[in-house]
Amino acid sequence: MIGRPPLAERVLAERVHAVPPSGIRRFFDIAATMDDVISLGVGEPDFDTPRVIVEAGVESLREGRTHYTSNHGTIELRQALADHLERRYEVRYDPATEILITVGASEALDLALRATCDPGDEVILHEPSYVAYVPAIVFAGGVPRQVATRFEDDFALDPSAVEAAITPRTKALFLGYPSNPTGAVLPDEVQDELAAIAERHDLLVYSDEIYDRLAYGDYRHRAFSALPGMRERTILMGGFSKAYAMTGWRVGYVAAPIGILEGLVKVHQYGIMSAPTTAQDAALAAVHDGEADVERMLAEYDRRRRLLVDGLNALGLDTFEPRGAFYAFPRITSTRLDDETFTERLLSEERVAVVPGSAFGPSGAGHVRMCYATSYAGLETALERIGRFVERARA
Repeated sequence: MIGRPPLAERVLAERVHAVPPSGIRRFFDIAATMDDVISLGVGEPDFDTPRVIVEAGVESLREGRTHYTSNHGTIELRQALADHLERRYEVRYDPATEILITVGASEALDLALRATCDPGDEVILHEPSYVAYVPAIVFAGGVPRQVATRFEDDFALDPSAVEAAITPRTKALFLGYPSNPTGAVLPDEVQDELAAIAERHDLLVYSDEIYDRLAYGDYRHRAFSALPGMRERTILMGGFSKAYAMTGWRVGYVAAPIGILEGLVKVHQYGIMSAPTTAQDAALAAVHDGEADVERMLAEYDRRRRLLVDGLNALGLDTFEPRGAFYAFPRITSTRLDDETFTERLLSEERVAVVPGSAFGPSGAGHVRMCYATSYAGLETALERIGRFVERARA
């Protein structure tokens, strides 16, 4: 029919049309076509999965463990995670009814939102934040209400701004700390104030703690559900990708009170059935035997963190000290370039791939994200190239 829109435009859901493509993907696609690129873009450990974990996965296959597990995941892994959370954060979950093994923390995020969001429910979310958070809220039928964070506050969330954003439609608060993209963490006093707000306004809390083990200096991560009164209103999400260098294994988890978890399991069992059995067996080995490797990788990330942050500040690219994850978030306004132009030109002129800060929300404008999960030597070379680029940009 003349003038009729293409089929794809007519059949895709409005919420899908409403979500733009990822703001970072095109830079990765361009970089993939170029030689001699140092990528500080992808948030993935450059370490191989530790040997003890790999061997557990191989042995799982050899033993014929190639069938479905329980929808919840293997009881052995759930028990190990329950013990791990109690040991580290003094919060106890029943492994039989309050822990669910997922296909990465990404599925945990999707499940949590789809199982609890009704159309029009508002979810308060800090920004800049991980690129998947807003789309996941929208796909679940929710309405994201973003609260800006600032460089001057080390991108920690301001509790007064959160309270000001609450309306009668507000159902939940979404937290992703330690933060991708900024490396920010929540000080204890901020966490305590946010917990009080959640209780005062009867809010659900989604807490994505995938980077919980990547904490530096004197900062000590606290699970949000471990705070007084928060266990019963928090959906805790985590996984093995970052701390254990297991991105390709795709195994994560969600922990929540039984009444809430039952709803998540219902979505999970119809959409996924169960997380991969081999990956679960490998993750069990990670919990039991991977601690020395986590500490080794953490120490190396810390060494790289200091190199990159000090190097960027020396170049006049103001960078606050990231206390978690493996990202730096320098302010690049001194170059008189916006973050999109900075990113495009740095890639084309010096073969260094970074991500524009505005891809993570309006407050990210004027910044870029740099991931230091790459080699120390690679970071040294990247700093040399960035230095040359910045000098030209300011000339």
